[in-house]
Amino acid sequence: MLLCGHRGLASLAPENTLSGLDAAHKQGLTWVEIDVQLTQDNQVVLFHDERLHRCTNGRGLLREHSWQQLSRLDAGRWFSAEFASERLVLLHDYLTHAARLNIKVNIELKLYPKDNAANLSQQVSRVISCGAFAHANLLFSSFEPNSLVQMQRLQPTIARALLVERIPTDWHAALQRLDCAALNCNHRHLTQAQAQAVNAAGYQLNCYTVNSQRQADTLASWGVNMIFTDKPLRQAPGAQHQAPS
Repeated sequence: MLLCGHRGLASLAPENTLSGLDAAHKQGLTWVEIDVQLTQDNQVVLFHDERLHRCTNGRGLLREHSWQQLSRLDAGRWFSAEFASERLVLLHDYLTHAARLNIKVNIELKLYPKDNAANLSQQVSRVISCGAFAHANLLFSSFEPNSLVQMQRLQPTIARALLVERIPTDWHAALQRLDCAALNCNHRHLTQAQAQAVNAAGYQLNCYTVNSQRQADTLASWGVNMIFTDKPLRQAPGAQHQAPS
């Protein structure tokens, strides 16, 4: 089964940083998952939370800060002193480094209530268009269907995944309507019957966030294609070795 480093590889390095990407590479992972948001001046930055305090020495809402302000923050000391010099990173720089390492990237478009889905999609598309990034090495995902609609229009050759907590009863219709290649769900709410149904319909099934080897092995036996993990688990046998396309 394919292993995808969650926010880089969050048990070994600060999340959504270049150090996390390097950690995933050292562990032999071929995929990582990241979160992206917009700064006040419309720069696409890697960050998960709406507020800055958990993962930086900053305070307040990320969207209310310019990139110049954010670029000066310490984004690693909270994790350990070893990473005290870590900085936030722009999507373009992260993808450039991932390409050098030959690592594929699941880009989650992270939206909070006051965020603009159309604007985030447009700015992410601009970053992609300005770089020589292989579209086959990228996957867009979002909890917000409108973001996937926007990305289908802006970057139709890059695969998309609908992100859900629980698989809804109308999942098949939703995937068809959004022209998605994959379904990303919380493994805690997945049943074997659901996994088999998604596979039978021809979609990739990816599960977050799996940090137990036993659970990873179980999901592999169900036919799950990829798991997002914080830890360097071993590759589990039994699942399909293919990525969304």
